[in-house]
Amino acid sequence: LPSDQIDLIRRFTGGDSPSVNRLGGADFAKTKAKVRSAVAEIAQELVVLYQKRITADGHSYAPDTPWQTEVEAAFPYELTPDQAEAILAVKEDMERETPMDRLVVGDVGFGKTEIALRAVFKAVQDGRQAAVLVPTTLLAQQHYQTFADRFAPYPIRVEVLSRFLTAAQGRKVVEAATAGEVDVLIGTHRILSEDVAFKNLGLVVVDEEQRFGVSHKEALKGFVAGDGAGSPPAPTADAVGSGQDRAAVDVLTLSATPIPRTLEMSLTGIRDLSLLNTPPADRQPIMTYVGEYDERAAAEAIRRELLREGQVFFVHNRVQSIEKIASELRELVPEARIATAHGQMDEGSLEKTVLDFWEGEYDVLVCTTIIESGIDMPTVNTLVVDRAEMLGLGQLHQLRGRVGRSGQRAYAYLFTRPDASLSEDAYERLKTIGEATDLGAGFKIAMRDLEIRGAGNLLGTGQSGHIASVGYDLYCQMVIEAVAELNGTPIEEPNEIQIDLPVDANLPPDYVEGETQRLEAYRKLAAVTDSEAVTRIRTEWQDRYGPIPDVAERLLEVAGIRAECARLGLTELMVIGGPGFGGPEFIAKMGPIKLKVSEEVRFTRLFSNGLWKPNEYEDGGQLQVGIMKKKNLVADLALFFETMFPEDETAAA
Repeated sequence: LPSDQIDLIRRFTGGDSPSVNRLGGADFAKTKAKVRSAVAEIAQELVVLYQKRITADGHSYAPDTPWQTEVEAAFPYELTPDQAEAILAVKEDMERETPMDRLVVGDVGFGKTEIALRAVFKAVQDGRQAAVLVPTTLLAQQHYQTFADRFAPYPIRVEVLSRFLTAAQGRKVVEAATAGEVDVLIGTHRILSEDVAFKNLGLVVVDEEQRFGVSHKEALKGFVAGDGAGSPPAPTADAVGSGQDRAAVDVLTLSATPIPRTLEMSLTGIRDLSLLNTPPADRQPIMTYVGEYDERAAAEAIRRELLREGQVFFVHNRVQSIEKIASELRELVPEARIATAHGQMDEGSLEKTVLDFWEGEYDVLVCTTIIESGIDMPTVNTLVVDRAEMLGLGQLHQLRGRVGRSGQRAYAYLFTRPDASLSEDAYERLKTIGEATDLGAGFKIAMRDLEIRGAGNLLGTGQSGHIASVGYDLYCQMVIEAVAELNGTPIEEPNEIQIDLPVDANLPPDYVEGETQRLEAYRKLAAVTDSEAVTRIRTEWQDRYGPIPDVAERLLEVAGIRAECARLGLTELMVIGGPGFGGPEFIAKMGPIKLKVSEEVRFTRLFSNGLWKPNEYEDGGQLQVGIMKKKNLVADLALFFETMFPEDETAAA
């Protein structure tokens, strides 16, 4: 395939074994038609959802108060540029009349909690209540501590609702929230219970969104709508928010690895998206090892961490055998103080164990994935995961994010059982987590998860969608086109420009080594429509890959010719050998084009060896011009366009 037609092919994203159709057959066209009809239904729902959102009456929050500035100044670290941008976007959303629905994707430890904290404070300053929904009791406790400490100087009541509270304590918190006495309620799924209600709810923050299932999301809709929350939304509203409509409440979602459906809704424009790509100043990438379980390697990893007076998380996600594993580790590393923690322990024991570990009473915490979500323990810098093949991609990335939070070099050992036969998906997950070790890899991992699993049904509860049939790129394009069609927005089909020049122009592998980068560069060049885009690409290549070799420079020159064709509306440019015998060495044929009388005169006067065929195409004529190859073919073509069709003239026309 000629490199200038690379836009005719696209990478398949949506599974590991796509079905292959015969070239020229009707199978793929049928598949596309089936997906297109399904997409039309989705688009209909999306448009209705989006219309509801932009027409709903939300609460417009007041600009920042002096207290807001004070609480933000108390943040002990410097904001990264992405954090500052996301905070600004969230505040702008909150100050609008329409309700906010924003997804903040930032890698583990990149400062998502600070964004939520500032949004919550802003909501409370305006007399509204805020709810923070988290997946685990440990994270609820940690968030409670963070929010309570930061809000301590202000008349703000922060409460936590989780199984760490007794039934009587829980009832008191719920009653206070219903009466409007609690400003900020942080809690686990317990918040979604039917008995929990709010007097004047303004903001809901969903932390670690990927940990909540579809039923929880549906319950959350009911919870925000005012239907109590244990059931899907009903037409009547009772306790929560005095019958507020769901759309009237602002929703802020935080995630390091959003589930495919959430990511897709952001990528297709249904929700607003903020990306935190910049790591905090002192973060280092985590050294990751993936391989079969070896008790000597595990013992060595623990000993190495003990030597630098650090702590270790050892994750074994089986409650039945966790004590057996802890005993084996005590034999392997007798000098280590080892404790166990899992979700089936009673509240008091679990809380005490985690607090003792936090205070340095233990060196190794053998635990389940209960530590996966948001736990911040800077002294833990080694992670060992047993039976990693049983965990999801997002889980593995979250677990790895529990270490390396203090600026020290951290290590992650992801072990599979020697007797385990890995499924193709499990192999892909471990391969991805092993390769994506750079800081900020969460978004890439979420995209890879989208490839491995597919996005599922965007709005329903199904987790496997039509993506596997046509690939993610084409599916997204179909959704965007269907939505645009329903909105009455005309979709501009780019003109296909066929250029055939007898020149050697390409990107040599020794200049751009990565195959993915080369294909991306060709794709960008194939999409250029003006000379400024070519200049930007040239600057980018020089910046990323160094001085541009001759063959790549010719490729840029050909892209410049493509930009000229786009400017003039040409769809075909072909250069063939000339007649010889002292005539031009090449003849360029181009069309379709319409010449004004003045341009016909100019062509006849300046290019006496040329030929004008006014009726060669249905919608215009063809120009034929001889090229003597004075400097080189591409430069002579560029000179022809410049002389015959100056930019200022076509712009004025």
